[in-house]
Amino acid sequence: MAFDSPIFADRAAILEQYRRARAHSLALADPLSAEDWMLQSMPDASPVKWNLAHTSWFFETFILKKFAPDYAEFHPKFGYLFNSYYNQIGKMHPRPERGLLSRPAASDIRAYREHVDRAVETIVDAAPDDVVSQIAPLIALGLAHEEQHQELLLTDVKHALFQNTLRPAAYERPDTDDAAAPVALRFEEMEGGLCDIGWNGDGFAFDNEGPRHKVFLQPFRLANRLVSNGEFIEFIEDGAYENPALWLSDAWALIQHEGWRAPLYWRRDGATWRRFSLFGEEEIDPHAPVSHISQYEAAAYAYWAGARLPTEFEWEAAASLFSIEGRFCDGGRPREPQRAAADARVAQLYGDCWEWTASAYVAYPKYAPPAGAVGEYNGKFMSGQMVLRGGSCATPSGHMRASYRNFFPAHARWQFSGVRLAQDCD
Repeated sequence: MAFDSPIFADRAAILEQYRRARAHSLALADPLSAEDWMLQSMPDASPVKWNLAHTSWFFETFILKKFAPDYAEFHPKFGYLFNSYYNQIGKMHPRPERGLLSRPAASDIRAYREHVDRAVETIVDAAPDDVVSQIAPLIALGLAHEEQHQELLLTDVKHALFQNTLRPAAYERPDTDDAAAPVALRFEEMEGGLCDIGWNGDGFAFDNEGPRHKVFLQPFRLANRLVSNGEFIEFIEDGAYENPALWLSDAWALIQHEGWRAPLYWRRDGATWRRFSLFGEEEIDPHAPVSHISQYEAAAYAYWAGARLPTEFEWEAAASLFSIEGRFCDGGRPREPQRAAADARVAQLYGDCWEWTASAYVAYPKYAPPAGAVGEYNGKFMSGQMVLRGGSCATPSGHMRASYRNFFPAHARWQFSGVRLAQDCD
């Protein structure tokens, strides 16, 4: 964990940020039914109520039990039920079986959150200054962690409701974004050279975003926007899913075994393509960015298109030139990816879709995880994962940085993951 954030300059600022983040989680969960809260569609996903409880467990475990005098835990078994992967804390309920927990009920989870919130607010308001200075970095980490689970809540419930043949909407459709004119795909030259990569020390960052270090990049070209649905349809209709020459060996074996012939949530309806969204099933906008594709599919498309995926360092070097603006999840209002703005030199670097890179998720030079159980947050997953950058339409506003490194296995598709092309300069 890293921390040096002016928004936590005093107790009032801590409480404001805490209340805002916690309220956002409930704003996403409240429109869903108690039955929706229980669903777990695969081992990689979690029920809504588990996401809500686990984020509360995080504050209880790493702050309240250590710093709050005479803190009484809400329930003695919740530590077992809602620990995720912190082996130094203790044993945990098996991840694939989280959806079998009809008890505790949704009302119990709400009560648990209220119990933890009261205790956190009490310690922030009343603890001595030296204690507040110790817990402030942990609260910053806990809120960033909560924001990650807000995104997971959306992607997990979308995957769960997709299993229902009625294809129900999770949310009412918000006011639609203005339909921008289609933007032609072009490549912007980036000069490369010796670049500073990683967290620059301004504000909060996860430990895996540093240490900051230098990387030499050859000049390269980066696409001005994400690959669109229409462009991906051309890839499909050219027989890409039947052409082994386009795929890595593991990818080809997987798509044969799983029968993939299109991105997750897509289906062909006569001459048109439709997809499942958070707002139910709808016809695909050919000019919106393709989403819910694996790194395998992103790499195969790039090869088919005569391009490649950018490295995470190329992506960060380019993204650092632009402000962090994009289509994020604001105020508890879920969204889906939309068309790129027509006037941007490089659009959609932030928001809309997480962008697969060609980079494996490994440690930066001189990286060391934090001491103690909190050090299990990121470092122990640096094996068998690929890096994604930029955030998505499910990412909360204010959560993203140019140095932010997300990571998933190459086969993962249930996140809002898309593709931006890169090319080598001649």
